[in-house]
Amino acid sequence: MLHQIIDRRLAGKNKSIANRERFLRRVKNYIRRAMSDAVRDRSIKDIQSTQSITIPKKDIAEPSFRYGPGGKRELVHPGNPDYIRGDKIARPNGSGGGSKTASNESEGQDDFVFELSREEFMQYFFDDLELPRLVKTKLLAVPTWKNVRAGFSAEGTPNNIDVVRSLRSALGRRIALGSPLSRQLHEMERQLEVLQLESNAEEIARLEADIVIMKGRITRIPFIDPFDLRYVNRTKQPTPSSKAVMFCLMDVSGSMDEQRKDLSKRFFILLYLFLNRNYEKIEVVFIRHHACAEEVDEEAFFHSTESGGTVVSSALDLMKKIMDERYSPTEWNIYGAQASDGDNWTDDSPKCCKLLSEDILPKVRYFAYIQVALEEQNLWVEYAHLAQSALELAMKKVESAADIYPVFRELFEKQQAAA
Repeated sequence: MLHQIIDRRLAGKNKSIANRERFLRRVKNYIRRAMSDAVRDRSIKDIQSTQSITIPKKDIAEPSFRYGPGGKRELVHPGNPDYIRGDKIARPNGSGGGSKTASNESEGQDDFVFELSREEFMQYFFDDLELPRLVKTKLLAVPTWKNVRAGFSAEGTPNNIDVVRSLRSALGRRIALGSPLSRQLHEMERQLEVLQLESNAEEIARLEADIVIMKGRITRIPFIDPFDLRYVNRTKQPTPSSKAVMFCLMDVSGSMDEQRKDLSKRFFILLYLFLNRNYEKIEVVFIRHHACAEEVDEEAFFHSTESGGTVVSSALDLMKKIMDERYSPTEWNIYGAQASDGDNWTDDSPKCCKLLSEDILPKVRYFAYIQVALEEQNLWVEYAHLAQSALELAMKKVESAADIYPVFRELFEKQQAAA
């Protein structure tokens, strides 16, 4: 007999969380494909909204056991008014529902479409990603604290009562107070048995009264007393902090047309959403540059229309200055991400390479350079030469919006732990 178990426990708008998670794991490849389409087709402000996922009908069927070819089987088929023994039945032509052309024959099935919630969309969007080489830095002036157990105490809140310890203390108290009285009671009961053999009525009456009093004293020993209560004692302990800062450097010079700026903004929006979703203690420094660089807020970084010439070293100089003033490498995990079309003033590219190799890469955990153009400009050539020896530097090219999500995943893919 075939048994099928269906989890119908209700959770979140009458949906089974366990069943839904199993289903999403099965269609993970389609979800990944939809993530890439979302980055390519959506506007920047709608990039983290809900997403509809389409699964082809051929992949909807559940796995099942069937008889294979060969062997000898005896079957009894129901009769029908259309065919007799020896008739050959043609195969269905496969048209009908789900076909792109109209037909008056056969049946079919539409593709299955379901919608990811915003939370599910963001979860799968950044699945298996992390900041590379993130480490625990030393204790800061204002360290992170965590509560740890530190024995037991006689005072505390009801939530922290340790039941086992309290009952053990109560049992010990009852034994300590009740044992001497119990011994006296047993002795008095033995004396009563002796007196009853001697028929001494006056002494028997007195002893029986004393026994009643002694039993009352034993009964009045409380089962548990406030003195017995024990509470789990917790103390705050400083822990190493894994604080991180990400520097976002974007080229907004005249050579960056609207399409290239849009590609850069899409990449940085993915990075910004990823950081804020996965890390509690993360700071983001936004730097825009053309002929000169300036630190700006989030609004100006993504929406300002300022433009000009191209001096990339101005952004690296400003990043170095901010690191020296606010972010010590001994206390912060420092990261950098730079987006540019690679077009730079020729004499400035060697300066960029020197700044990066001598002042920035020795202090950062990871630095990602994104070129939003295919042609190899002078800045790409300088960086490529440096990347051969600098493990902290990663370089990728992005030509269209469809390339952004795959490149982003390559840059921040979770590293396998060393065996």
